[in-house]
Amino acid sequence: MELKLSKPICFFDLETTGTNVAKDRIVEISILKVFPNGNKESKTWLVNPEMEIPAEVIAIHGITNEKVANEPTFNQLAPKIYEMIKNCDLGGYNSNRFDIPLLAEEMLRADIDFDMKNLASVDVQTIFHKMEQRTLTAAYKFYCQKDLEGAHGAEADTNATYEVLKSQLDKYEVLENDMSWLSTFSSRRKYADFAGFIAFDKQGREVFSFGKYKGKLVEQVLEEEPGYFGWIQNADFPLYTKKILTGIKLRKLNTKLK
Repeated sequence: MELKLSKPICFFDLETTGTNVAKDRIVEISILKVFPNGNKESKTWLVNPEMEIPAEVIAIHGITNEKVANEPTFNQLAPKIYEMIKNCDLGGYNSNRFDIPLLAEEMLRADIDFDMKNLASVDVQTIFHKMEQRTLTAAYKFYCQKDLEGAHGAEADTNATYEVLKSQLDKYEVLENDMSWLSTFSSRRKYADFAGFIAFDKQGREVFSFGKYKGKLVEQVLEEEPGYFGWIQNADFPLYTKKILTGIKLRKLNTKLK
């Protein structure tokens, strides 16, 4: 089944130096852009992460420090990457919990104001786990009846993810061929930030989802404990989380001034 698209969707996959969204860096990014008319455009970049790639990570994706030593940095590639994905919905495998948050961090470091407002994010892994509980390699075998050659390579994983989503739509009549619907279905708890430190309560208000103020209204905590804002800004939290927190603080300040 082909995707019903109202705008382009970019399936993408990252290979990285590790799994820490705030600290780790991209070493490879592959994007498959699918247009509403069915046309496709793909691009893969190796990236110099400007940090050492640990041996245990190299063992997984095979991208060595020597291989990326003379490649462009993400800062250099960011304008090209952003031009390709801007105003597009995003699709990936475990993308809502890892790839999108890490990509957002890299974009913000490159001074590009990456935001997902009014855009859908379809996480094929979440659909898969809700339906079958498997890995990407097993998903590709299960849905597409193919062996995934080159698993843990960004380009192979990106194309497999695209094919799996199309096959999921064929297999499950309950799934709607609509990116906004799939975005909602493939999401877990809704968070204000990508990394999940700021959630929403039943009234749609921002609350902290961690630490001693877990479940407390962000606005209330910032007003009663102003030092907590400074602690987060100076601690090892993702840049996007800090951006969202700053926005909440400014919104509260503007409300007081009116």
